[in-house]
Amino acid sequence: MLAFPDIDPVAIHIGPLAIRWYALAYIAGLLLGWLYAGYWARKNTWRPNEADLENFLTWAIFGVVLGGRLGYVLFYQPGMYFAHPLEIIEVWHGGMSFHGGCIGVLTAIGAFAWRNKINALALGDIIAAAAPIGLFFGRVANFINGELWGRPADPATVPWAMVFPHGGPEPRHPSQLYQAGMEGIILFTLLFFLMRNEKIRARHGFVGGAFLVGYGCARIIGEVFREPDAFLGFIGPFTMGQLLSAPMILIGLYLMLRSKPQNAIPQ
Repeated sequence: MLAFPDIDPVAIHIGPLAIRWYALAYIAGLLLGWLYAGYWARKNTWRPNEADLENFLTWAIFGVVLGGRLGYVLFYQPGMYFAHPLEIIEVWHGGMSFHGGCIGVLTAIGAFAWRNKINALALGDIIAAAAPIGLFFGRVANFINGELWGRPADPATVPWAMVFPHGGPEPRHPSQLYQAGMEGIILFTLLFFLMRNEKIRARHGFVGGAFLVGYGCARIIGEVFREPDAFLGFIGPFTMGQLLSAPMILIGLYLMLRSKPQNAIPQ
């Protein structure tokens, strides 16, 4: 059994200001993702170009934060938040949903593309290719915070199991790291090799669909090792994360199957 690393969730203290690893994870994911998206924009002969992505960054931030928070409120604890609506804005207490953030970013992509006369699927492909960067940092931050821990595990068969500070006395799977590997490293690598192929990049919607399928599968597998939220538990034999991921896979498959080279909008 491994010891849980005692890492202070607060990365930096500046007087009374405390900057948490979780906030740094969001910042790193957005900035590095933006730089990586710009790399692919320079390789394409169609929009979005680098200037488009620079303008889209603010839209992406609002989509992630607002969508993530509202998704958590609606999907996970609607009764509690509707009874105490002021707590909806208290994001510093935690509570963000990836699926809500995904909906928020998709909404931002659609609105930005419409306003700037860009192919929304082409923009979505580039954003999808960069998304695993943020997912990786987010899951590592979950681990540092000692939250969203895994289900109990026998150290005899899972020697890397560990006791989390707030997870009770049982050794548990470090499921946050499993998800960082699947949703972050593996998915990033898969999408990178797809993006390297210009013919695939020209099939607008294919990479975005591959992201939805890949993330959905990774999340469903990860939830097998992750302890369900105590206030929600199982929904039949499934977790909420698994139920929300199943439609992503279906939508992703649809986008991949219907994708075809579009009439390119020049840079």
